[in-house]
Amino acid sequence: MRLGLRENLPQFGLLVVLNAFVGAMVGLERTVLPLLGEQEFGLSSKTAITSFIVSFGVTKAVINLIAARASDRIGRKPILVVGWLFALPVPFLIIYAPAWWWIDLANVLLGANQAMAWSMTVIMKVDLVGPKRRGLALGLNEFAGYFAVGVMSWVTGYIAAHSALRPQPFYLGIVIAVIGLAVSILFVRETRLYAHLEAATAPQTTSTVRPSLGHVFYVTTLGNVSLFAACQAGLVNNLNDGMSWGLYPLFFASYGLGVASIGIVKAVYPMVWGVLQVATGPLSDRFGRKELIAGGMIVQAAGIWVTVLVPTFAAWVVGAALQGLGTAMVYPTLLAAITDYAHPTWRATSLGVYRFWRDLGYAVGALVSGAVADFVGLAAAIHLVAALTLMSGLVVVWTMRRPRPAPVAIRA
Repeated sequence: MRLGLRENLPQFGLLVVLNAFVGAMVGLERTVLPLLGEQEFGLSSKTAITSFIVSFGVTKAVINLIAARASDRIGRKPILVVGWLFALPVPFLIIYAPAWWWIDLANVLLGANQAMAWSMTVIMKVDLVGPKRRGLALGLNEFAGYFAVGVMSWVTGYIAAHSALRPQPFYLGIVIAVIGLAVSILFVRETRLYAHLEAATAPQTTSTVRPSLGHVFYVTTLGNVSLFAACQAGLVNNLNDGMSWGLYPLFFASYGLGVASIGIVKAVYPMVWGVLQVATGPLSDRFGRKELIAGGMIVQAAGIWVTVLVPTFAAWVVGAALQGLGTAMVYPTLLAAITDYAHPTWRATSLGVYRFWRDLGYAVGALVSGAVADFVGLAAAIHLVAALTLMSGLVVVWTMRRPRPAPVAIRA
């Protein structure tokens, strides 16, 4: 075994492709599901419509924490395979749902799939490449996943515009889930021993003793100021993503935009986000994490404000591109920032804690924006989320420190 991207390129490349399939499962819902709730199920409450994002976000957040810890104990591949098993029923539940709670149930299963499958592709890539190319590795991982989200958002919007909101757009989900499961079982190799190899050569600190989950949770959440800055930025990043997932299709439709055009706007954000992460990941290796994270949050806020303040198709595309640019600056950089501080023996657990807070943002964003939209209106909800995103960037400016030469020490 040797650490490094080039040394492990075939397996690394396979994991990149596999994460595109993971992202495509989420992309199935980005354009169609909010419109389905309003038009087919007759839901008028924005909070009720966004309930599927709450079930998705809470499930994904909690299982992120459990899956990461379990992967340190039993390995990465078993968690990855189980994650794809959770994906298999999702398209069938959406296709045959007689009531909206079926959609919520489908998103509980989708949240479990994303927590296990996406978390493992992240952790496995970090295992393989070692400490020198993490930004690039995570940039490629997130590129594949979110570019696939964007492509599938456009494809499902196109299919829905030329057929119906269901079942046709969700047939693709069946194919994706079967291929993802087959590839995970047949071709993916276990990578946990690569983390052990890195740990054997890491600087010896008190971190070499594996601490408890509770202690890692405390250190990652509050005990280290830079890890705190990363966790709050991750939460707010997915808060605004949850808002855009649930409310943007309804906001655009309120101005008379058709489902195919909504699919185009919804595709721009994750596609820009996905493509640019190939550059922003390695840029964070070269120039540092803090500037990209703080700047990315501010750019996201600008994109959200453009969307709500200038209600035209062209402005919505520009706003989506800005939000994608800002998220590309932030997303892989936050993951890399966590690995700067976490020792290899508890790195997966620390990543799980970060991803718990980050993906809890989906639920917080859906609940807050849905409630505000019900009481004050869609535009007010979008303004609020833009302001929260700007404030999060300023918190990073004020609190995040540059990483130490060695991971932060932690006591068992």
